[in-house]
Amino acid sequence: MMFFSALFAFSLQAQPAARPQGSMLTAMIPFILVFVIFYFLLIRPQRTKQKRHQGMVEQLKSGNKVITAGGIHGTVMGVQKDRIEVKIAANVKIDVAKNSIAVVLTPKHQQKEK
Repeated sequence: MMFFSALFAFSLQAQPAARPQGSMLTAMIPFILVFVIFYFLLIRPQRTKQKRHQGMVEQLKSGNKVITAGGIHGTVMGVQKDRIEVKIAANVKIDVAKNSIAVVLTPKHQQKEK
């Protein structure tokens, strides 16, 4: 019994503090890798798509056939700074925001030239 109490007392003595292994950089490597993966899988493709859409909207001109994000088909009649006038039927014109244009329909002969 005396042996166990001495062993217990010995185990309670202060042990020297363990020194941290590695540096702050090695602790940050997993976070950096996750950010790099997110950048290449999510952020970069979204920015590319956004730039392509912005370029498409900036090149709109009267006579282009478009489809809005709401599914309305029409022909561009006028382009203002922040909106576009779209003719959707005879004597029916609506104003839509530039960003709501989803697709610009190009004639088949223009598609072949590209």
